[in-house]
Amino acid sequence: MAVFVALGAFLMTLAGGWTAQRVTDRRHLVLGLAGGLMLGVVGLDLLPEALEAAGTEVHGVPAALLLFVAGFLVAHLVERLLAALPRALGSARAGGTPMAAHGAGERDGRTPEVGLTAAAAMVGHSAMDGVAIGAAFQVGHGMGVAVALAVIAHDFADGFNTFTLTTVYGNARRRAVAMLVADAVAPVAGAASTLLFTIPEPVLGGYLGFFGGALLYLAAAEILPEAHHEHPVRPTLLCTVAGAAFIWLVVGIAE
Repeated sequence: MAVFVALGAFLMTLAGGWTAQRVTDRRHLVLGLAGGLMLGVVGLDLLPEALEAAGTEVHGVPAALLLFVAGFLVAHLVERLLAALPRALGSARAGGTPMAAHGAGERDGRTPEVGLTAAAAMVGHSAMDGVAIGAAFQVGHGMGVAVALAVIAHDFADGFNTFTLTTVYGNARRRAVAMLVADAVAPVAGAASTLLFTIPEPVLGGYLGFFGGALLYLAAAEILPEAHHEHPVRPTLLCTVAGAAFIWLVVGIAE
């Protein structure tokens, strides 16, 4: 079931990449809905399950909450490092190597390797999304469906960003499509990997807490700001509320 559901993430990632080539003005509504779904999953499903499964406390604080904060901070750190990578690599290349002096390996001042590195990071992130789907199904069917919905929703943005990051730094369309396909396959592979082992309940609770923190960061710092950028606020906000309310409905039915 986890692998079958992860195929939805595969299709949504490809849809995001396709949209990146043919951007429409409705993208902000999809991102607003994705942000609401992610917020609902984290607050209404992931955190309660993580707190129950992890069980232990560290210095008076539930371990799941500590890992939740850690997941948020790690996602923030990775995002900052990726943002700084183009500047750092650009400075290194400006240091006087023969290739840098002639502009070889760069297009319009942008380094293709940076785009490939950022896209590869998106692929790794998508693989962990698949692991989260598989881990959630080990908790229960309802939990698996809720997490899968959040992952599938935000994989649209992942596919969009993977294709965009690859092409904006001067890579050929062939490379961008290859990275997009890799990003689409990654969650399926991640979900399939969980069929080979059963995660102990305390470890599972900790992982879900960590994943919840990372998911909340993506929703609050990446998805929702992009959804509201230069677009009418009210329709996007309604989509976000609808996404969170839908997860509430799913959780209620599952319970």
